[in-house]
Amino acid sequence: MKRTMKLLAVGSLLAASALYAGTSTAGCVGCHGKGFEKKAMGKSKVVKDMSHEAIVAALKGYKAGTYGGAMKGLMKGQVASLSDADMEAIADQIKNASKAPAEFKQEAKADEAKLININASAQDKARIEKEDLGNKKVVTEEALGLRKTDLYSEDKAAPVAADFNRPEPGQATKFERAYVNAPPMIPHSVDKYLPITRDNNQCLGCHMPEAAKSIGATPIPPSHFTNYRPETVLKNGELVKEGKVVGLKGDIGNVGDIKVAKAKKLNHLYQGRFNCSQCHAPQAKIDPLVGNTFQPDGLNDTLKAHSNLADAMNEGVQ
Repeated sequence: MKRTMKLLAVGSLLAASALYAGTSTAGCVGCHGKGFEKKAMGKSKVVKDMSHEAIVAALKGYKAGTYGGAMKGLMKGQVASLSDADMEAIADQIKNASKAPAEFKQEAKADEAKLININASAQDKARIEKEDLGNKKVVTEEALGLRKTDLYSEDKAAPVAADFNRPEPGQATKFERAYVNAPPMIPHSVDKYLPITRDNNQCLGCHMPEAAKSIGATPIPPSHFTNYRPETVLKNGELVKEGKVVGLKGDIGNVGDIKVAKAKKLNHLYQGRFNCSQCHAPQAKIDPLVGNTFQPDGLNDTLKAHSNLADAMNEGVQ
């Protein structure tokens, strides 16, 4: 995984441009600077010094698999959906980068104060009172079931249509977290960026901490750069976890007495966290089927948009 992160740094030359194809190159400024005057993470070429033709040629080469050396596999996935017109538009935006990124940063800063509560409609008091079956003398089949139909019409029942059409990255307002340290829902479209693999993770171009701050994206938290799993080794035919013998080869034994692994802070994304969509899901435009009286404890204005999981991880067990 460490090698993958290094490759990402080297290949970030045009990665963020691909993410914002057809909309904006705002995703580039975190690594390249708002005028594309910086070497991304100290590794890449200075993009402002590249010609329009060179940028287009690089994008086309990545798509064809003929350019980029070790970066071919990663970049090919990022530019796979780009048309020739998209590539020309990206090059135009890069060569005229002095305006678009600054405008985007202003929009991103304004959006920091706005969060969408996706549970608002489910927590509406009037709706909850209407749906409270405990106060009704008669409960109909339609009111009892989530399908809102009687038992004799089930063959005609259909699930509520879910619309996953969302704004592009950089144009979507963030969602308020449902509870403290809840994995934030994805507010933008993800169609272009799936599937996520260990060697091709396009989320990193905007959400790595060094890039996220500049463009208003949610940064990957410190917990994702930490290995919390117990160190396990086979020594003299015995399984040793965190320095304690727990079983023989082929039998992990009883590990219930190992309460907390020694957290190991890393300088790269922990490989167990590469699959972003395992916890972070795109949010559909859909009305919740039932009212919701859940109220999270401790969800203040700061924690509605940020995580303190790394600080709270071992509370109650140390």
